[in-house]
Amino acid sequence: MIELTPITRRRWAQFKANKRGYWSLWFFMVLFVLAMSANVIANSKPLVISYQGSLYMPFLKNYPETIFGGDFETEADYRDPYVQELIETAGGKIIWPPIRYSYDTINYDLPTPAPSAPTADNLLGTDDQGRDVVARVLYGFRLSVLFGLALTIFSSIIGVTAGAFQGFYGGKVDLVAQRVIEIWSSLPSLYILIIFSAMFVPGFWTLLLILLLFSWTSLVDVVRAEFLRARSLDYVRAARALGVGNFTLMHRHILPNAVVATLTMMPFILTGSITALTSLDFLGLGLPPGSPSLGELLAQGKNNIQAPWLGGTAFFSLAIMLTLLTFIGEAVRDAFDPRKTKI
Repeated sequence: MIELTPITRRRWAQFKANKRGYWSLWFFMVLFVLAMSANVIANSKPLVISYQGSLYMPFLKNYPETIFGGDFETEADYRDPYVQELIETAGGKIIWPPIRYSYDTINYDLPTPAPSAPTADNLLGTDDQGRDVVARVLYGFRLSVLFGLALTIFSSIIGVTAGAFQGFYGGKVDLVAQRVIEIWSSLPSLYILIIFSAMFVPGFWTLLLILLLFSWTSLVDVVRAEFLRARSLDYVRAARALGVGNFTLMHRHILPNAVVATLTMMPFILTGSITALTSLDFLGLGLPPGSPSLGELLAQGKNNIQAPWLGGTAFFSLAIMLTLLTFIGEAVRDAFDPRKTKI
């Protein structure tokens, strides 16, 4: 069992004292676990097939139709009644996920032209291409959070490193770096992002790199100020007098104090990262066409006013996600606030 230090227990108690943030964390974790299990919850392929004494898991591995007595060597189309009849005729059983659609599965049996209104088969209706909205929201939530986490982690690493070097060395290093960051921050980032997105083939890592160009500056000032303050403190001066190297001073003695300010800002950076991806997707400059994107669903809602379930689903999905992250960020800020002594 992990033994928590007194200061960690105090911070956890302060975090729990913020009931709104505490319950938001649990609610968000439930949603995140569901989203990470999207392949099991919403999939156009069965979870398990029992056929002639053998078990097959189509959602994990592709199987040719010939395995189930079909005629083609290509992957079986399990939604085809012919394939289902082949399996069931031989005494096999098919276990489907709760939602029989993936994010890119098109429902060709709609009661009305797409976008189709909610039905028992498509609980939140379909988009303008006949794809299930619930499945796309589930996969889109996962993609947005993973993208935001990756961008937050990479931008934090770069921002903390830059701020640490500026604050620790000061002088000309700090002066030159500050001027460079001021010029870089003054650039019209949105227009540059749009230009880059139009120049390069869109993709997860391409967008991550493009957004990383401007997102890392948000932490530099906070970390720089912490290093400027801490480098003149007695314990740092004593360590320097004992011959401790600069890297060890930065990494072991000063950085732990700067991490506190970094952690309080990370939930808000995550929120901004998700918003940036959604904005680019809404403008059509984000992820490749067909990707599960909440921004693309929001754009469909704008283009299909007669289908209010599209815009409403996208709006409430984003609102709930960003609100929970904001509440969690406020609770984290309270937990690391030394002025609060709630135990």
